Amino acid sequence: MGRNFNELREKMTPERRRRNTAAAERMLLELTLQELRQDITELSQEDVAKILEVTQGYVSRLERQDDMLLSNLYAYVEALGGEVEIRAKFPNQEVQINQFREMEKLKTALAPKAKRQKLA
Repeated sequence: MGRNFNELREKMTPERRRRNTAAAERMLLELTLQELRQDITELSQEDVAKILEVTQGYVSRLERQDDMLLSNLYAYVEALGGEVEIRAKFPNQEVQINQFREMEKLKTALAPKAKRQKLA
């Protein structure tokens, strides 16, 4: 018969319990774009598509991508009401990279090709 988790937990050292708790908290903060939209906002893909002036299918593909342009990520997160921060972590310091903050350029890059041509 299996052991009760609480019994196992009681046998763990306090340090081990702290590490487990910290790992669980990190995992809760790591979300896919779809999970972010569903867990943080009440927006549907259609809602995000209207905000970004793209199709629902485009938003669906964006949420499933493994690799994407930073401009798309910035625009998507902004559509959800958030803000993207890019940080570089080194052994002795952490640096925020602010090179990609110009949202108007990013929104233009995200716009469908026909819309970009109108803007040019």
